Parts: sequence; C-alpha cells; structure tokens
Amino acid sequence: MRRMWPEEFNFVLKDAEEVVLDLPAVTHEDGTHGAATRRNALKVRIPQEDYERIWPLAEARYRLDGRFAGKAITLITTNPHYHAWHPADGGSADLTSDSGRHYTTKYVVVHFLLDDVREVAAA
Repeated sequence: MRRMWPEEFNFVLKDAEEVVLDLPAVTHEDGTHGAATRRNALKVRIPQEDYERIWPLAEARYRLDGRFAGKAITLITTNPHYHAWHPADGGSADLTSDSGRHYTTKYVVVHFLLDDVREVAAA
C-alpha cells in the first residue's frame, strides 16, 4: 500500500537536514554477526506539541512529494535497531507573544529513515 505523507504535516519537513545513520554491527541471539549498516535519514527539530500530533504516523512508511519526491520516510520512535536516534530532547526556547506574555516552547529532535522509492521504467 502506498501511503502519502499528509499535506497538513509538510511543515515538519520544511527545515529537515539530510543525515546518514551509521548502525554498528550486531550480534544475534544465535551468535551470528550482522553487518554494519548505513541509512539515509532526515533529522528534524520540532516543537513537542507537533511531535505529539505526528506520533500516530510512527513506524509506518510514507511517500513524499515536492522537495523529496521519489522518497519515502519512516518516523523512528521505538525500533530497537535505531535506539540512538529515537526522539530526543531538543531543548527549549523562552519566547514572548505579541501581547507581551512570556512562554516556553519545548522541542524534540526526531529522525525519519529516508528511502529512495522511485520506480524505474524501461525505455
């Protein structure tokens, strides 16, 4: 099934940084060794409230359009293979509203696995 990333959340990817995740080799329960892996990803720092809105999209693959056309993303949340890239504290910012009221915005750093899903057509 081809799911498209919901347009209402395109703002989340606006300032996304393309990064490479280096996954170390793992030893399986049966004693065999897996190979080290490199995965392309998007790294995003977003407000906590926006993260809570996209949480239901976690661990599912979504195709993208626009700047990332031909790519698909998967939000990393609890997958043990990607523990080092689970959502992390992104700090906070003390801001002032137009009315002069002070408030704090908490941020989260999240990673999306980034895959090329372009379909090759025979010429």
